[in-house]
Amino acid sequence: MSINLLTVMLQAQPGGSMMPLFLMVGMFVVMYFFMIRPQAKRAKEQKKFAESMTSGEQVVTTAGIHGRIVRANEDGTVKLEISNNTFMTIERSAISMEMTSAFRKKTEGTATAAVTPAK
Repeated sequence: MSINLLTVMLQAQPGGSMMPLFLMVGMFVVMYFFMIRPQAKRAKEQKKFAESMTSGEQVVTTAGIHGRIVRANEDGTVKLEISNNTFMTIERSAISMEMTSAFRKKTEGTATAAVTPAK
């Protein structure tokens, strides 16, 4: 003998109210739009960013290591130059999109300030 969850929920209120069912559906919709959808969108953008990286770009890894991409390998790794003649081979997914974009904004701001003459 199995008890159906919907039957229990409908019988919980006198008169068989559908309110608990609407509340559960509403909670799922809110959770989808505020948690699941943005996370999927962010993952899609990160994947697109990782695939579009080319040699010569300045990047920051998720561990906070700054470097320049020397070569993108076919096996999903990149060769990163950290300093003169110091190289690391890392996974493409280890390069942080958020940290790299913040680093680029920071360097563009200092480059603009250096070009602008002081009065």
